[in-house]
Amino acid sequence: MTRFPEVHHPAAGRPVVMLHGGNVGNWMWEPQLPALTDRMVLTPDLPGFGARVGEDWPGLDAAADDVVARVAAHVEGPFDLVGLSLGAVTALRLLARHPDRVRSAFLTGAPLTRAGVGLRLICQVHLAFCQMPWFWRGQAAAFGIPADARTQYVAHGLSVRRETAAAMNAEVCAGGVPADLGRYTGPLLAIAGQKESAAVRRSLTDIAKAAPQSILRLAPGMHHIWNIEDTALFNDALRAWLAGTVDPRLIPVGPRTADRHAS
Repeated sequence: MTRFPEVHHPAAGRPVVMLHGGNVGNWMWEPQLPALTDRMVLTPDLPGFGARVGEDWPGLDAAADDVVARVAAHVEGPFDLVGLSLGAVTALRLLARHPDRVRSAFLTGAPLTRAGVGLRLICQVHLAFCQMPWFWRGQAAAFGIPADARTQYVAHGLSVRRETAAAMNAEVCAGGVPADLGRYTGPLLAIAGQKESAAVRRSLTDIAKAAPQSILRLAPGMHHIWNIEDTALFNDALRAWLAGTVDPRLIPVGPRTADRHAS
């Protein structure tokens, strides 16, 4: 696979740091770059993924610290944080451990509910067949990934070492919200795709309990990897958030329905 850069638009405005999902690499954010030409964008590969598939998965806390260190090599000061799936879970650890580094957070698809029997069985199936191309093609179809993006998704899924997948799955399946998430008091938009699992959708309220300032939304008609499934909607929602508002097409969840935060 072609190595995807980690730094984009280096001379532009306040940095946006984007953390990828668990079975992909930083290349998953390529569709967002045309919408962010006025911002410096950093898309670090997490340990064990993308250009770093040879590295061991260090754990969520260490992965969060690794992101901060990689960003610090390029910029100082606060940044806006974006995370999807594993990237959102890692972002929550980053917020808890480095709250002063983040100006705002846009997180989607964070699975925080402790895995039940069904999900644990799915994880076992994942590990059993993670070196089979047909498995990743099926995953791509289930997540609603467009046909023209599936080849890269399958190739990357096959590149991730089984040891990495096992360690990452075990930690994510354990569930839980970081104990110190309340240290972060800045703007936080937590989203789940409307067609995601009930566990991911329930996780929104877990985030709000730990960070009461959170704004909770559902992305209408979307599955898990909706930055690729509906690039236009995702980009519009992200641009709105970075400008200090919430895209009105996102569906409110829970009592807090504010549509603006301090920019």
